[in-house]
Amino acid sequence: MSQEKTTISVIKADIGSLAGHHIVHPETLAAATKVLAEAKFKGLIIDFYVTNVGDDLQLIMTHKRGVDAPEIHELAWNAFKEAANVAKDLGLYAAGQDLLSEAFSGNVRGLGPGVAEMEFVERPSEPVVVFMADKTEPGAFNLPMYRIFADPFNTAGLVIDPKIHEGFKFEIFDVFENKAVLLSAPEESYDILALIGTPGRFIVRRVYRKPDNEIAAVVSVERLSLMAGRYVGKDDPVAVVRAQSGFPAVGEVLEPFAFPHLVAGWMRGSHHGPLMPVSQRHAKCTRFDGPPRVLALGFQVKNGKLVGPADLFDDVAFDESRRIAQQIADYMRRHGPFMPHRLGPEEMEYTTLPSVLEKLKGRFFVEKVYEVKKPKVTTSLLSGKEEGD
Repeated sequence: MSQEKTTISVIKADIGSLAGHHIVHPETLAAATKVLAEAKFKGLIIDFYVTNVGDDLQLIMTHKRGVDAPEIHELAWNAFKEAANVAKDLGLYAAGQDLLSEAFSGNVRGLGPGVAEMEFVERPSEPVVVFMADKTEPGAFNLPMYRIFADPFNTAGLVIDPKIHEGFKFEIFDVFENKAVLLSAPEESYDILALIGTPGRFIVRRVYRKPDNEIAAVVSVERLSLMAGRYVGKDDPVAVVRAQSGFPAVGEVLEPFAFPHLVAGWMRGSHHGPLMPVSQRHAKCTRFDGPPRVLALGFQVKNGKLVGPADLFDDVAFDESRRIAQQIADYMRRHGPFMPHRLGPEEMEYTTLPSVLEKLKGRFFVEKVYEVKKPKVTTSLLSGKEEGD
């Protein structure tokens, strides 16, 4: 007889911010909380927690209705709409920014909000970590997810714990082609890295335990600019990771974030910056609208109830990571409008380059071209084949 499953749904949206793009207003948090409290009272959801990281409103909900349940997505949509209405009344900046439609159509995917959901049979003790990032894109979680589930130098359990020694499978989503591939670690590790090293296109969407296909992690993959056809804000991803007893330990799950790796986002979604692990009280983005931040909340899930949270990055053990992130931020900012601080034109959410080139096209002139001797062997980046003279 199959056991009843619990679903955890983490759905986020930027519905407006106080004084620019840096923090959610308390009254918008209260508006969303009221909507979810009423839904809990009516039995639609079992439990919930409302929070924010930077200017993103985060809804963490548990229920028994499965992934992509229309009634749960409609609930989240209504909570965001109520919060956006409050934001408009207060004159907050970019009120309703992530809500790309006026009407709900059965699922919030494609309407703007980011979604990370998983369904599982609860273990006797079910620890989960919810990661929430601001001023970056979903691919920002690629490196941490690989290190958590495939790197034995990060996750000792891959070597010494029989329950995870066989490894994990990575579902990698191509946001340009809207298709996914399932690859296994460690045997296909190089193929995994060949894809996810391009985080603007290939994103780790789900991770499964290899022996039984049990869900281990899920990441939101929504790209706002691809959905809207224009820049409407960075994607600010969320992720859910199960820990302990057949999965990496909580300490192994958090360890990759001790390295503040460079991610795309920051000011106007058009710069590289360090992903800084922060506590809830520091989950606001003011310096050049950043630097990008990530918050980690730990919960125990018991009969659908959310026990917690624990503010997992609120620890002096991450102080050095934050100091390094500040140094990286200083270094990157000194580049000003130059790459690699500024993203390449193909990655920027919007750019003046086409209009500048159009304006100047009649002013470009051709210099005398000197013949340059071609090297005997070159490598085609597209084909990977060596080509001779």
